Amino acid sequence: MQDLAISSDALNDLRATAWEGPQTREWGPIFQRSLGWVCAHDDDRLIGFVNIAWDGGAHAFLLDTTVHHDYQRRGIGTALVREAAALAQERGAEWLHVDYEEALEPFYRACGFRPTAAGLLHLDAGVAAADAHINPEGI
Repeated sequence: MQDLAISSDALNDLRATAWEGPQTREWGPIFQRSLGWVCAHDDDRLIGFVNIAWDGGAHAFLLDTTVHHDYQRRGIGTALVREAAALAQERGAEWLHVDYEEALEPFYRACGFRPTAAGLLHLDAGVAAADAHINPEGI
């Protein structure tokens, strides 16, 4: 189901079953900037979620793909990703990106993604650490 209203509490409860650490994010501001999102339910219980972020143009990004621990390995994650891809395309995106841990590569390959080279800067580590490696000539 696409773009349904979801409470932050329901989404944080779902994420707590699949992610480490406390899940206390306020999701309203995130949804306001999203291209869309897809959910899976078992009756009224939220059991799956994926958010589609975007750059306002051709590129969309899957974020926070989550399936409740008790419902994993049933094809729910694959269905969420495929529906998210269709929604992103329907809303004008030409490319769909996803970052994932190495262990999830088989899952995302099965969903049609191919690995690409990409860069990542952990901002909590401080931009100064990144600046220390910049050539003064900008190369």
